Amino acid sequence: MSTHCRITTIGRALLLAGLLFPAENAISLEKPEYTVLSRHGDIEYRQYEPYLVAETVIEKAANPREAGKEGFYRLLRYITGGNQSQTRIPAAAPAEMIPTNDSSSKEISMPLPVQQYDLMDSWCVTFMISSQYSLDTVPVPTDPRVRVREVPGRLMAALRYSGRWTERNFINKKSLLLGAIEAESVTSIGNVRFAFYNPPYTFPFMRRNEVMVEVTGLPAVATGLALFTY
Repeated sequence: MSTHCRITTIGRALLLAGLLFPAENAISLEKPEYTVLSRHGDIEYRQYEPYLVAETVIEKAANPREAGKEGFYRLLRYITGGNQSQTRIPAAAPAEMIPTNDSSSKEISMPLPVQQYDLMDSWCVTFMISSQYSLDTVPVPTDPRVRVREVPGRLMAALRYSGRWTERNFINKKSLLLGAIEAESVTSIGNVRFAFYNPPYTFPFMRRNEVMVEVTGLPAVATGLALFTY
């Protein structure tokens, strides 16, 4: 399946999510807290605080479209009352699609931010959970395929950009990010993540998009320490 088809399919699902949360917008949505430790050109090195996610694994999907659709709707059901207390959980960002059996691959993603990677048949789909909850207080999913866990704090390198969600933009920005951190002798961990903070109907020039990857440390000459905390 083409990249365009995958983006279109998940984009429709996210448009539905926008209808489910009409009072929310990309600016007001809660996001993970992080501190910018260093900036090198257009690259930010961010230390993220731990946060909770609801996640579900889609195994041996026929294609990425089906995996994304199934995972997305499982989690939508959970946060809109499909839990033991029938509680509607406040919308938060990010949502992510992460391969569980990836070897290389291109990456594709969606808003708020949603992240997708191709060339695999098993996916882990996650939604961020509002910080008003802890592991002890978060509503328990009624679907046994959904679980809640804490994402540990981590150091990420990020490149922000605006524009359309096209394969060309994704691949170009990924190359820029990896090239920049390699030039700084920084080691990356795992897949590049494409993060999108806006719903599909946002004008491309107004979108906040990011490519991010976990890294093992800061550049040798780290500047602008503790610039901003978000």
